[in-house]
Amino acid sequence: MEPVRQSPTEPGFVQNPYPFYARLRAMGDFVYWDEYGMPMATTHEAVMAVLKHRDMGREVPPGQQKPVRPELRPFYDVEAHSMLEREPPDHTRLRGLVLRAFTKRRILHLAPEISQTADHLLSKAPSGPFDLLDVFARQLPVIVIARLLGVPESLAPELLEWSNRMVAMYQARRTPEIEADAACAAAEFAEFVRSYVEVRRRQPADDLISHLIAAEEGGEKLTTDELITTCILLLNAGHEATVHSLGNAVVQLWNFAGRDEALAPEAIEGTVEECLRFDPPLHMFTRHVYKPVEILGQRFDPGDEVGCLLASACRDDAVWPDGDVFDPFRPIRANASFGGGIHFCVGAPLARLEMQIALPILFARFRNLELIEPPRVANLYHFRGREKLMVTT
Repeated sequence: MEPVRQSPTEPGFVQNPYPFYARLRAMGDFVYWDEYGMPMATTHEAVMAVLKHRDMGREVPPGQQKPVRPELRPFYDVEAHSMLEREPPDHTRLRGLVLRAFTKRRILHLAPEISQTADHLLSKAPSGPFDLLDVFARQLPVIVIARLLGVPESLAPELLEWSNRMVAMYQARRTPEIEADAACAAAEFAEFVRSYVEVRRRQPADDLISHLIAAEEGGEKLTTDELITTCILLLNAGHEATVHSLGNAVVQLWNFAGRDEALAPEAIEGTVEECLRFDPPLHMFTRHVYKPVEILGQRFDPGDEVGCLLASACRDDAVWPDGDVFDPFRPIRANASFGGGIHFCVGAPLARLEMQIALPILFARFRNLELIEPPRVANLYHFRGREKLMVTT
């Protein structure tokens, strides 16, 4: 396995990591990224094999947990109850309870609300230059997930702030100050959700929080701490990836010659898939090895940690010929933008639906949309999203 060096916060890499990924794929299915101190799966085949392997997972093996500084305990106390960080049987139980309320039918019923909300947000856009992220892309997902959970959408600014501060913990640029702020945000977020759960205990409604409370009170082994963490996870994941996905898609589509055709009803599903493939919102995810594993001739031992370069997998020419070319009219093939295996993003159907509805509405209302500043990528790796999208209409 060949070693490579590349700072994930180096400005050139942040703006365009794709040439680096292409070099890694040419080196093999796996490389050793020195800055992370772990092997990385680079190709689509290798990434999906790791994500789907039963002897690899997200939960840290016993005896490998790193000491947690006392001031960071609130963050890790929340994370400890997350289905994202647990394996079966706990993961199966928690994900099953969420999916029972997060059904395809319930998501599709949100379509009219998504359409109305998108139209309303765009109707309030300033007449002069404005940041499309602030006005639209950051607002729509958090309003939708708040409605789904049953949290007042008037609290959207607070939800956004807590979420942004918490997910900074997963970024390569994290510092002790960022970590301490993330822990503080986790404590504030957990206290809010705990108090709101009590409101819903007294006044249940047809929302996700009420359904989870019913599961808890129905003896289905959902603890209050798990309920609180699940709500936080859904609020964070339910808008973070969608914000970046919407912003990245706008960058690809705004000057695309076949945009009208790509946004037509019969083509929009494929267009959204190509936007997600071409510039996904999450670029790297990791797995722990629980038993001896061999994948594509590479052996891994218990205790190893392996990274999956999702964005590299999405540009693999072996699956998508000319993978560095944006082509919304490609045949649809499953990509790695939302992960894979049992930890496949539970919110992916909602994110896709929001994009399928919001993008045509945006470009139909603002047919002369122009980006008036270079859409710089924010220093957020492993996430990928723009700092801002300054536009005129």
